[in-house]
Amino acid sequence: MAALVVPAPGLQIRSRSVEQTLVPLVAQITTLINHKDKPKRSDKTLRVIQQVGQSVNLAVGRFVAVGEAIAHENQELTEEMSVACSDAKRAGETIAHLTDTAALDHPESDNQITIFTDKTGVVKAARLLLSSVTKVLVLADRIVIKQIITSKNKVLLTMEQLEKVTTFQEFVQIFSQFGNEMVEFAHLTGDRQNDLKDEKKKAKMAAARAILEKCTMMLLTASKTCLRHPDCESARINKGAVFHRMRLTLEQVIEIVTDARPNGEHEPGPVSIYTGIKEFKSKVESLRDGLYLLSKESLRAMLRVILEHTEDFTDSAYTSHENRERILELSKHAKVELEQLLSAWTSAQSQKKREVTEDMEVALLKMCQCMNELQKELHSAATSVATDLLKYHSDHLVLKALKASGGEGDIEAAAEHSCQLSEQKEQLLEICRLLRHVSGTEPLEITCLHAEDTFQVTGPQIISAAETLTLHPSSKIAKENLEVFCEAWESQLSDMSLLLREIGDVVEGRRGEKRTYLSLPRPGKHNSNLKGLKPVRLDSEEQAKLGKSGFELRELTSCVNSEMEKWDDPENEIVQHGRCLSGMAYSMYLFTRGEGLLKTTQDLFQQAEAFATEGLKLISALLAFSNQLEDDDKPLLLQEIEKMVPAYQQLQITAKAPIQSRSATVAKVDTCIQEAKHILNILVQVLPLSCKLLRKVSGRVYKCDKMYQFLVERPL
Repeated sequence: MAALVVPAPGLQIRSRSVEQTLVPLVAQITTLINHKDKPKRSDKTLRVIQQVGQSVNLAVGRFVAVGEAIAHENQELTEEMSVACSDAKRAGETIAHLTDTAALDHPESDNQITIFTDKTGVVKAARLLLSSVTKVLVLADRIVIKQIITSKNKVLLTMEQLEKVTTFQEFVQIFSQFGNEMVEFAHLTGDRQNDLKDEKKKAKMAAARAILEKCTMMLLTASKTCLRHPDCESARINKGAVFHRMRLTLEQVIEIVTDARPNGEHEPGPVSIYTGIKEFKSKVESLRDGLYLLSKESLRAMLRVILEHTEDFTDSAYTSHENRERILELSKHAKVELEQLLSAWTSAQSQKKREVTEDMEVALLKMCQCMNELQKELHSAATSVATDLLKYHSDHLVLKALKASGGEGDIEAAAEHSCQLSEQKEQLLEICRLLRHVSGTEPLEITCLHAEDTFQVTGPQIISAAETLTLHPSSKIAKENLEVFCEAWESQLSDMSLLLREIGDVVEGRRGEKRTYLSLPRPGKHNSNLKGLKPVRLDSEEQAKLGKSGFELRELTSCVNSEMEKWDDPENEIVQHGRCLSGMAYSMYLFTRGEGLLKTTQDLFQQAEAFATEGLKLISALLAFSNQLEDDDKPLLLQEIEKMVPAYQQLQITAKAPIQSRSATVAKVDTCIQEAKHILNILVQVLPLSCKLLRKVSGRVYKCDKMYQFLVERPL
């Protein structure tokens, strides 16, 4: 009977808060529904029914009062809210009447209608109650959306004023107002992002908020540069591009929260090979449920689209010859397997079979296996290309050269380095497209699209900023402006390395299990001292307080990743531990933004404890490595190790320390992040030192091998 108590199908619940508000009400009503059919009516049962009925009515009364207050403050919702509140109130009173104790003591007397005599009345009342309460919640949710839209409009209005200012004094005054409005908008959208049920929309919101966060600093320096050099065309272009991107992104946020697009148009988005293969296999496997539900041509068309997309790989100049040949071979094989499946399917239909035949089952399995192999090969090709190109560009030589030539006013050299950056941009765009095809989840597909968009937009912005500096090489603000855009580029490159690892984990089935930096510590492994701790989610104000520390932690993970890219052996034990530490630190940064897999403060403390444990493993690996060093080199490494030991131990103590209040909880979160930053600062020193010493050791071993070989081969 519990299936009867669900919200009306016409009301779409898009946020977790609405859904969670309904859960206790559904539980109480389900209790009543289940009791009405029980023949045994003890005093205890009657008291329970009455208590539940009365508590439902009282809760509805309070709920209706809040709904009516919202309607009073928002005149455009008055009519709809009043109807929904009236329905909810009527349903609550009906349930209270049906569960009245006096009537339940003598349910058959005086023709009294009760929960036992009116079998359908309680179900109707329950349906009306849930439907009306859901309507009230959805209407209240509209107010949240309205607040975001209002906040966006305020930001746009101030942006228009900023775009027109002509003096520094006026700019500073208006930018201060703009900053406050952006903080408000960030809080509202952050709360909404955490509240969204749809993971795809959450990923889109996270991408949009990241753009706005970076663009705010870009807008500051680009505007100042334009004010300092008002006749400079490249400065105007640079500033205009920032304002344009911010406006587009603000509109995208509204599209996400309102679930609508301008003029009612539909946004299908680019189709990835991963999604295509997933849907194709689903259709193929659905043949087991019925041989007459699909057309053969529909399967041919689906496979044709998938194979057309594989041309992104086979046409790429960066795909290896082996990968290209294997992809072409598997594509051909997929066509053959599909025709064999269609032949077996046709044969089964001609025999009037209702279920798949043995031949058809074999063909079906071979078809799916072939698609799995194709998907695996595409993943191998994409990750191989991405790994090589990201490592190649990790030293940021082009950006350094561009900044240097700009500062020297060397127009010819700046133009040459700008062309090199444009080439690098095209390579990175190709990486993003290939990774999107094999990403494995819709949120990661969106992250790939976000990265592609960032490189596409930021590349020309760097070039225009560099052109301005070249024309005004002594301008401090032009130099600062170029630095801001270059940092955004470097930051996105660092994010690509993390994205590559996440895609690998998803495709290989490791997500949420083996890689610590992607998953929460397993229950019971790290949380022995946190059993009594009540999990807390940070609100937007608390996130804002931690914002600066979180951002600094993120920048340090980028530095650590850059240092690890310089190692010749990516599978070295020191690098593996460093990679885990970087990933866990990044998840702690995401927590400060209300994103990622760490949802509550308890999750964060467990991650901090796991971080410290992983760090102690790194120390063991470093000590083992130090034994290979000569006497002159060994003290250098041991000196750094001595700094790490107390830092990890302190983090363990902090993570396990008991807390009593919410303010103490937030303070503890901040302390954990500060201590993690301290550890990463040490790690940024340890990694290049270890890499240098390892190469020295390897060189000594190489010389010894050569000498040994010479002695062996030397004739007596």
